[in-house]
Amino acid sequence: MPDPFPAADKRPGPSLTLDAIVPASDDPPTLERARAALEAGTRKPDQLILQREPRGAGPAAARNLGAAASEADVLVFVDSDVEVHPDALALIEGRFAADPELAAVFGAYDDAPGDPALASRYRNLLHHHVHSGAAGKAETFWAGLGAIRRERFEEVGGFDADRYPQPSVEDIELGMRLRGRDAKIVLDPTIRGRHLKRWTALSIARTDFARRGVPWVRLLLEQGEDSRTLNLSRRRRFSAMASVAFLGAVVARRPRLAASALGATLLLDRDLYTLLFRRGGPQLLLAGIPLHQLHQLCAAASVPAALALATFEDRG
Repeated sequence: MPDPFPAADKRPGPSLTLDAIVPASDDPPTLERARAALEAGTRKPDQLILQREPRGAGPAAARNLGAAASEADVLVFVDSDVEVHPDALALIEGRFAADPELAAVFGAYDDAPGDPALASRYRNLLHHHVHSGAAGKAETFWAGLGAIRRERFEEVGGFDADRYPQPSVEDIELGMRLRGRDAKIVLDPTIRGRHLKRWTALSIARTDFARRGVPWVRLLLEQGEDSRTLNLSRRRRFSAMASVAFLGAVVARRPRLAASALGATLLLDRDLYTLLFRRGGPQLLLAGIPLHQLHQLCAAASVPAALALATFEDRG
């Protein structure tokens, strides 16, 4: 893949202070692995803030509290189930030092998920695939492994913890507010971490519909935006439409149409399926096909659900 960041953009700059903020109010079992990875990096955080209090607080509130305790130039947000690669913070520092106009940067999961379950491997490789194919300027933000200049974070008021008391699209919404102020956000997939989360088909459906899909569509409706970044690209939309057609054909007992629709999704997402096969062989590929249909159907269902909610609220 061509390097989207020319060598001139990677020149050394003045040193910066970086604090790593890890939301950990739910006492996650992966926290020690996340901590150890940050402490073992080639560029260690100047301060590692493990935000454990208040117990049960959502990640938006925990990150805000951690940020309030920092005076660093750059706030590095890392989820408690992410093992950063040894060079992650060094790469982050280099991006900010080389580009004074850069407000935020975020990375990607690597292609070696920590949990061995097929659903976990599929879901984390999907994220890796999406972010790896979208390097460069971004319209949003991701707090799983992302960094923001502290002054820009404070300028927009941090994460909206009142609106998002539980894990949702609080990072995407923050990114939209940053972009609304013409802030420069970059996705650099060379900044990587290993995701340790265990996924199931049920948690994939719940996340892609209720926790991410519906709230994301509602944000787009509020902003009046037609985002084509990341998994809202035109190709992703066509693939989701093909998944809907596949389900409709199965329900209608039209096998030829079902086969054609499934073939269309396989063609449109051939790069993802190639990745699944390369990383997990036939077993992961065969598991990934129905899991990806589930993911796309949940994403597609979130659109009418968000529209219905918006209509109901307008009438209320």
